[in-house]
Amino acid sequence: MLRDERMASHLTSVHFTVRAVGEWHAADGRPPDVQQPATAARDHLRRRIADVLQHRSVLHLAAAEDATNTVVGCWKTDAGLQTRGRVHLAVPTEDRSLAEELLRRRQAADLDHEAQLYRLTRLQHLLADPDLRRVWWIDRFPEQHGELSGLITVLHDLPVPQEAEDDGIRGDIRRFTERLITDLHTPQQREIFLHALIQALKTLGHHDLTNAATHWQTASETGSATA
Repeated sequence: MLRDERMASHLTSVHFTVRAVGEWHAADGRPPDVQQPATAARDHLRRRIADVLQHRSVLHLAAAEDATNTVVGCWKTDAGLQTRGRVHLAVPTEDRSLAEELLRRRQAADLDHEAQLYRLTRLQHLLADPDLRRVWWIDRFPEQHGELSGLITVLHDLPVPQEAEDDGIRGDIRRFTERLITDLHTPQQREIFLHALIQALKTLGHHDLTNAATHWQTASETGSATA
């Protein structure tokens, strides 16, 4: 029997209070390999309980108790002894308060990290786009137009931020396409690109995509003529 023993949770400074009753017998009817089998059985049970609780939170007491009883409720043989038990858990007020405070701090840190990551990702997206970058610079530093070239040199080939779902070839193609479109500044460049794209799609036999690209080319030519 274990009575009001303190065992660490997944936070080593936060503990459960453990009560347990157990039973034991010699495995296969043979004499156990220990001098004091009752003491050894209690130690085996204690270690099995501790192994489970070190991965559990005191803030989820019922789940921790269920998980522990699932493990220690089954017979297990060790040093010629078979042991099993039943556990009841409790959490002292100070341990629960400490766990709640640590959780609040972690959540606050996670929120700060996410906010900072979002801000930096948006800034990277802005700086990777030449047009947005120029407008941003004029807005932030209206009297320093001539120094924008220095920023461009520092940024070099800054990529557009990679989205979480952009793993694999689809993400690579999307980022390449965005960069390509960003670099097509003049109608002449766009016309050359669309012409090459249409020829490639025809070669690959993608008729629907070819028609769509041809429509873009027609719209581009109409817009250029109107201008």
